[in-house]
Amino acid sequence: MFWPGPAHPDDETRHWLARVEKVAPVLVQHREQAEQERMTPPDVIDALREQNIHRMWVSPAFGGGGVSVRTGSAVLQALTRIDASVAWQMGVQGVIGRMSDYLPEQTAGRMFRESDGLVVGGINPSGHAEAVPGGYRVRGRWSFASGSTHADWLVCASLVTETSAAGEVAAGSKANSSAPAPPTTRMMFVPRDAVRFTDDWFTIGLRGTGSVSFTVDDLFVPEEHTVDGGLLRRLPAARPSRGYPIAYYDFGPFTTASTALGIAQDALSAFPGLAVSAVPARGTETLASSHTVQAGLARAAALVRAGELLLDDAAGHASARLIGGEKLSALIRLAATAAGENTLKAVDTLHGLAGTRALGAAGRLDRCFRDIHTVVAHITLAPTNFEMVGSYLLGGSLLMRR
Repeated sequence: MFWPGPAHPDDETRHWLARVEKVAPVLVQHREQAEQERMTPPDVIDALREQNIHRMWVSPAFGGGGVSVRTGSAVLQALTRIDASVAWQMGVQGVIGRMSDYLPEQTAGRMFRESDGLVVGGINPSGHAEAVPGGYRVRGRWSFASGSTHADWLVCASLVTETSAAGEVAAGSKANSSAPAPPTTRMMFVPRDAVRFTDDWFTIGLRGTGSVSFTVDDLFVPEEHTVDGGLLRRLPAARPSRGYPIAYYDFGPFTTASTALGIAQDALSAFPGLAVSAVPARGTETLASSHTVQAGLARAAALVRAGELLLDDAAGHASARLIGGEKLSALIRLAATAAGENTLKAVDTLHGLAGTRALGAAGRLDRCFRDIHTVVAHITLAPTNFEMVGSYLLGGSLLMRR
């Protein structure tokens, strides 16, 4: 009961959507188990690996699918209509997989081609890294590590302290400058067995993502297992193995917005079946016969369709490269945030129209309601993105806000 886009999918998109159809029975079979256990069962991840869905946004040189942004978005929407928690983890893997174009080729090959586990972690720089000969010593705690149960490698975003040969913080810059240089951010990739997990993922939505916290205690990370965070807003350097001439941070909004759209699409599909059979208390006609319900459903469908078209347009621009830099980044953030806002309003509308019939942990509308409110809390869909884009349209820089 919706119109999933694009209207005319290309051969690549059809091929990868067929892969989703192959794994769908396994996802459905384990969906409730994942909700109860708060993590996705191994059988589901194994099925996704078999179809290489977890590597769809990785360069073929590193064993990935190298699919277009548009195809990847369509795959995430299709997965979400089955299980939003699974789609969220594949989206997280998809965007962190984009760091393969920034890592040294040998390291990227080891993590993504020679290993079939997930590469996920924490990209909020809540850790601390000390520069030492040959690499860094890292410590810290990172939250919301979706999919970490099934990870082989974890990324740990950290603020870096430069050190002198004696191991103390270099003071020369302070002596010669009134203000020290701000710390830099670096993405550190560490093996799963080097971290300590904390089971703290208790939330209303996306329950099956296993988005627990993890801690690293004074671990040495070699230089070749790191990426300068300052490079991630730029295109990765050109090389034969490069998968995408698109900046890392321009991928993230596609994953979150695609998941939001899939949730709203699922809600639109679930609502008519409920409306045609439900009769309100003390009523004599079904919900479907109410003019208010009919108009509400149509408005919700219009919101979702607008979000689909906005995101698809942004995906087209990202692939065509007719625009770039801040202009492209602003367009992507505008489309993704608008899609998030639209889908939240659509699901809330449908949930409200259904009344008490939407309640119940096993109901589709209830799950959509819980999941959409969790998804739109992500920084890539935060309302502050509108402020950021508005400032850019008025001649300012495209600055991140929270």
